[in-house]
Amino acid sequence: PRHLAQDPVLYGECLGGAMYWNDFLTQVRAVGFNDPRLVESAPMTITAEEVARKIGHIGFYSATYRLFKIAELENACEDYGQAVVYRGSVPGHAERLVLDQQHVMERGKAFPVCGNTWRMLHDTRFAEHFDFIGNQDTHLGIFEGCGTALPFAADAAPEAGAGGGSCC
Repeated sequence: PRHLAQDPVLYGECLGGAMYWNDFLTQVRAVGFNDPRLVESAPMTITAEEVARKIGHIGFYSATYRLFKIAELENACEDYGQAVVYRGSVPGHAERLVLDQQHVMERGKAFPVCGNTWRMLHDTRFAEHFDFIGNQDTHLGIFEGCGTALPFAADAAPEAGAGGGSCC
């Protein structure tokens, strides 16, 4: 709310200018960061009574995102049968590299990735630290476990007269 955003005490506590998380995601996508990745997050504990009274029920979180502005990133995590192998060569990260909360890659182990993650690693400064398996020649559908699911009922009875071979 505007009255909280302009409150000098809340502003001084770095709460007054905080963004609603979904507004943040909408804005970064609007300027070309198509697949924002949450690296880490934690709830913020409000101990000052005056601050707690002002914010009421509103919860605050500290969040770190990794953003890539790569034009070819898709709107969803698509499966092309790709994988990466982390070489362990990023300074300070010899055993594993955390790209985001869902992608923790251990040195020397093949790690299946969606097309977007493959591009985020292949088309950026991370490329020299990975071996890349596969390409985007064969599309296998939505990448399982990436937050998007097939929207259609797989076990629903087919409509009478439906041919099965056509989509429309």
